Amino acid sequence: MHSKKLIPYLFLALMLVSVSVIIYAAPTGRIAGVVSDKETGDPVIDATVFVVGTSRGAQTDMDGKFVIKRLAPGLHTLRIMHADFNDAQVTDVAVKSDSTTEVSVSVEGKTKSVVMRATTTVLCDIIPSEYSNSTVISKDVIQRPSPKLPSAGEAKKRVGGDWQGSVPAREGYGFPPAHGGSAIVNGEAFDAMFFKNYGVNPFVDTEDDHLSTFAIDVDDASFIMTRSYLGRGYLPPDEAVRTEEFINHFDYEYEPPNNKAFTIHMEGAPSRFGQNCQLLKIGIKGREIRAENRKPANLVFVIDISGSMAREDRLGLVRKALLLLVDELRPEDRVGIVTYGSTGHELLQPTSVAERDVIARAISLLVSHGSTYAEEGIRLGYRMAERSLEEGRINRIILCSDGVANVGRTGADDILKQIKRYADKGITLTSVGFGMGNYNDILLEKLGNKGNGHYAYVDNLAEARRIFVENLTGTLQVIARDVKIQVDFNPDVVRSYRLLGYENRDVEDDKFRDDTEDGGEIGSGHEVTALYEIKFHKEAEGSKVGTVYVRYHDPDGEEVTEVNRTIERTVFHDEFSRSTNGFKLAAAAAEFAEILRESYWAKGSDLADVLTLAKEIALESESSDVIELLGLVSKAGQYRDQLAGN
Repeated sequence: MHSKKLIPYLFLALMLVSVSVIIYAAPTGRIAGVVSDKETGDPVIDATVFVVGTSRGAQTDMDGKFVIKRLAPGLHTLRIMHADFNDAQVTDVAVKSDSTTEVSVSVEGKTKSVVMRATTTVLCDIIPSEYSNSTVISKDVIQRPSPKLPSAGEAKKRVGGDWQGSVPAREGYGFPPAHGGSAIVNGEAFDAMFFKNYGVNPFVDTEDDHLSTFAIDVDDASFIMTRSYLGRGYLPPDEAVRTEEFINHFDYEYEPPNNKAFTIHMEGAPSRFGQNCQLLKIGIKGREIRAENRKPANLVFVIDISGSMAREDRLGLVRKALLLLVDELRPEDRVGIVTYGSTGHELLQPTSVAERDVIARAISLLVSHGSTYAEEGIRLGYRMAERSLEEGRINRIILCSDGVANVGRTGADDILKQIKRYADKGITLTSVGFGMGNYNDILLEKLGNKGNGHYAYVDNLAEARRIFVENLTGTLQVIARDVKIQVDFNPDVVRSYRLLGYENRDVEDDKFRDDTEDGGEIGSGHEVTALYEIKFHKEAEGSKVGTVYVRYHDPDGEEVTEVNRTIERTVFHDEFSRSTNGFKLAAAAAEFAEILRESYWAKGSDLADVLTLAKEIALESESSDVIELLGLVSKAGQYRDQLAGN
């Protein structure tokens, strides 16, 4: 009786499966093209290109290029959107089955809508792009059977940033909202951005507590994230701004030590922005190791290939960044690759960089699909790293992700419990974030901090080059671990003090000499800078302001070293104008962050004053970083009323 009732449903199910197979197997074509600035001819990066009347679209890459796949044959209309340019439409784009139609589009500033007829070229005999991502590559290039697999070069051309989903909800927003619907939740600039507000440090009276203790932090992801927001025409959320990461983005050209791990540098002056206080800059410079003296490395790339990574500024940029890194490695270095989407997968067993083509081929096979089982991917990455763990080598995980986990244990603390024992063995972790929208800063920042490594954010190929090429030795080789700083202020001279930033790196004072307490890691040549606002007693006598203590573990053993330096009144200038450019730059970067994160201590501050100081520094400096800061402060100044109203 029951079996007879099931027959119609089974027949219907089989019909639906058959129809879906026929639809999927139907011949399709694709559109490839480039979007450029009509005035300058430069490529337009991160433009959204979608096919009107369909759910197909793509994001332009660093060269302004895009590819939209699996389009039904016929005439189509493209719409191009970008926050900084006027919308454009390209009509009558002819798509033929098993062919590529090429389109070139020039867009201009927002004046009026542009409609143009396309000039297209049809390229025939495409190699199918639906190749398997389950291929396992080892040192001997052993593969499971898969559909017709393109070469590494062909695969790199084919793997792009196309997406399938709803039409973008707002201008400049290049992907469908993570929570569904057609509008961004709570009117935010980008969907599903996860940050944590750690508060703002207050002034502390020395009679209550004369010790200030924190773990060092070399990260600058918050600054790069803010740059990405402002570049897209939005202010960052205040909780996305971490003052210490703005300060530590810049190079203050501290002199490195000759035969020890660190040098400690100090400078002070009346604060340009704080009320009735002095500004003290404490800088630490790590020992520099020449690239040729770097230890050989065992690296495991753990790559998020979930559906949310299917964009050129995510997985597309990951592929380019990893190729840059591999090109900088030496033959004695080894690379393994673990991927995770709905499940984790060992894609490439540890392979010598001497076999670069094998590694490059594996990278070219990174294709986005599925949900995000980050816990399993990280666990498999550590297991692979543990199998090849060797003393005398750098043993490091490099995690590339948007940080959003939605399968298994998804919280940072849950995942951190799994990796603690590996970190104790000497396997460090660098977390590198990619993408805007559907992004979890909380998880990636905690993994970088607690994984005995650091956290970086990559918004473009130039940033990837800075991390993986220009500062490769600093990124890979740790010179000191569990580094903590304690500043002991003299209560007879200092009435109160405030540390700018480092709220989430606070360490209890009595834990400073507890060598089981986690600190931060410093790589070769890295700098760490901390700023304090200090109020002196009016009739203070004595020249000793305080003492700086730095305590750290040897990177390869259990030896612990503590160094210190006295803070003398002589390090303070009489006037802010007499301070060095580096001091002024740190002050400008800190105040910029304090205003953006709506710090209580920046109430009444104006970005115009920060802009004036940045201009003064730029006139005396040839640093491109200073010029960039000047531009970002200027962009943020467009939102002066919004900031003043907060």
